[in-house]
Amino acid sequence: MAWRCSGKTNVELVDNLIKSQILQISSEASLLRISQAMKAVDRAHFVQNTADAYLDSPQAIGHGATISAPHMHAYAVDHLLPFLRPGSRVLDVGSGSGYLAAVLHHLVTTYAASGPTDQSATATATGKVVGIDHIPELVDWSLANLRKDERSRRAVEQQEIQMISGDGRLGYPNEGPYDAIHLATPGRMFIPVGTLSQHIYQVDKDANGNVTKTKIMAVNYVPLTDRDKQTPW
Repeated sequence: MAWRCSGKTNVELVDNLIKSQILQISSEASLLRISQAMKAVDRAHFVQNTADAYLDSPQAIGHGATISAPHMHAYAVDHLLPFLRPGSRVLDVGSGSGYLAAVLHHLVTTYAASGPTDQSATATATGKVVGIDHIPELVDWSLANLRKDERSRRAVEQQEIQMISGDGRLGYPNEGPYDAIHLATPGRMFIPVGTLSQHIYQVDKDANGNVTKTKIMAVNYVPLTDRDKQTPW
């Protein structure tokens, strides 16, 4: 069970996710990329209750929203990984805490230093991650969270990570087309569909513009909805 992946530290949490074999990784190199990116972003910077930061479960962050369980973030980057290359552009709809935006930034950026946890490293090839959320207070909070880490703080200052207040259902074409989430050609979207009963769908667009949709798994995400209809917690 995915919830058994909880750890006492961020590194232990990620190691447990990898050991659980819940990810369908095609190669050791891909597994290493995901592991390094998630280890480089401390989940404690993105939750309201730091005592529970490394539990493999969703947590409320206010305004009827949650930060997803770590295994769901791992699933997302696992399925998007072929389109997360240095220089890629990614849209994160319902960006909430800002955690996934930070992880995605590591996956679309390469660094001069040898290790992704080296805070002195400088970017040599940078992508762009745009997070969009319809709760302005969450956008402000996510920016504060991102500034707790030196590397993501610099990414925000240099607009390599951009957090936008708006209706994500309409996308954010100002920075598109995107390689992941909002589709470029080729591109991929990893999206929950439904309200009370939801499934993750992987939607691919190939180089010729042909679109295919694959049902991945049943989930229980916070549905995309109007701000005034989102249940407050």
